[in-house]
Amino acid sequence: MSSAIRIHQYGGAEQLTWDQVEVGAPAAGQVRLRQLACGLNYIDVYCRTGLYPVGDLPAVLGMEAVGIVDELGDGVESLQVGDRVAYPMHLGAYAEQRLIEADKLIRIPDAIDDQTAAAMMLKGLTAHYLLFRTYPVKAGDTILMYAAAGGVGLILCQWAKQLGVHVIGCVGSDEKAELARANGCEHIILYRDEDIPTRVAEITGGEGVAAVYDSIGKATFEASLDSLRPFGVLATYGNASGPVEPFSPAILAPKGSLYVTRPTLGTHIATRELLVEGAERLIDVVQSGQVKIQVNQTFELSRCAEAHRALENRETTGSTVLTI
Repeated sequence: MSSAIRIHQYGGAEQLTWDQVEVGAPAAGQVRLRQLACGLNYIDVYCRTGLYPVGDLPAVLGMEAVGIVDELGDGVESLQVGDRVAYPMHLGAYAEQRLIEADKLIRIPDAIDDQTAAAMMLKGLTAHYLLFRTYPVKAGDTILMYAAAGGVGLILCQWAKQLGVHVIGCVGSDEKAELARANGCEHIILYRDEDIPTRVAEITGGEGVAAVYDSIGKATFEASLDSLRPFGVLATYGNASGPVEPFSPAILAPKGSLYVTRPTLGTHIATRELLVEGAERLIDVVQSGQVKIQVNQTFELSRCAEAHRALENRETTGSTVLTI
């Protein structure tokens, strides 16, 4: 038996329970992991509330972790018992032990510690696909990043700066503004006090930005469109304020022949080749120190409900890790 955080019904953070679960032996192609730490991500909130249904309940939540391979299933040749590995976007991470397919795992170098590894995969690979695939940035571009002091935000802003990109960061407080500036944001917009498109126009001399990376959703959709230059790209990749409501594509024409996309990390790591490409590039920039993964909060896994409340109340910055 092992302990895990599960939900028995959808709802608030109070639905997260610390349960005993049976793990069993790995099937063919699987391994059993002894997990060391888990990452906390906003998608975990969507799963808990039922915005993203997770299938049969009760269900173990959580989408990323780092652990040690304890046992190999038949046919697994790419890993060995004792390997330290991490993974993103695989439900069931909030657990002391788990079974998982071997081809979802990435070996983690010794130079990257457990907390960094637990926090970097989902958020770092999200930053990767936004910068390199959704809108492939070029040196000299100006982009707008919402939640610039959050987990994805701090990674993306540092990475973008290394690529020669000018970053406008959107945050909710002076404290978060200072953090965003220290991590690559050249300009800050305090969304509670300033009109976002007006400030973007002032910063860019009326041109607008090449891309907007928007994890907020419903509340910022119009402001994001109005911040783009002609032919600009809006990547609405999260729903912190709720899903974007249906809209007519005809509104994109007079705003500058704009592009709107709703990407998801699942598509960008759907094959082993895509996962490895992104993970290798991410590990590279983290190991070199070009991108630092900032773990600013830790909670014991059994206190997962407290971590969810802090995340939803916007009390966190950078990454949060659940320790085991």
